[in-house]
This record gives sequence, C-alpha cells and structure tokens, in this order.
Amino acid sequence: MFLIQILLPSYDNDRRLFSKSDYDVIGAELTERFGGLTAYTRSPAEGHWKKRGEITSRDEIVVMEVMVEDLDEAWWRAYRERLESDFRQHQVVIRAQPIVLI
Repeated sequence: MFLIQILLPSYDNDRRLFSKSDYDVIGAELTERFGGLTAYTRSPAEGHWKKRGEITSRDEIVVMEVMVEDLDEAWWRAYRERLESDFRQHQVVIRAQPIVLI
C-alpha cells in the first residue's frame, strides 16, 4: 500500500489566491477514483526552497493525501502535469511512500 501526497500551492506565481472550489474539484476527483481523501486545507503548510545562489522562496501549500493499493506511476505523472497546468506551476510535487496499515 502507498500513501500519495500532493502538495498544491495556495497562490499562483502572481500571488493570486486559488479558490476553495479549485481544491474541491481535486478532492472530488480523488475521492471518486480512490474512495477517500484527506485534505489539509485550514492551516496551509509552508514550503521553503532555495536554488543555488538565489534567495529563499516561500509558499503556502495545501496537502492532499490518498492511499492506494498499487502505484500507477504513469497515471500519477499525467495527473501531475494536469495539476501543473491548472495551478499554473512549473512543478507540482506528488510523492509516494510505502506504508503498512496496522
């Protein structure tokens, strides 16, 4: 089993806030496909990153999680590309971690 985490920005690159409905669409899609979803939307997490020689960038993010039995990497790559387009991002992080349910 895998835990899939999707890190979505709260703002686009022009600092325009995404609406709740933008995340609702993603939540509904993932719930329909995978049967459940956990979304951390009330207190956005902060992401910090720094490229060599540049100032540190900061972003507020929303984290969405689903659990899947099998990891369909091709499907997730295509979904990531769609999210990058929808959220006007150079890169959206989707990460998969093997998990054991106890």
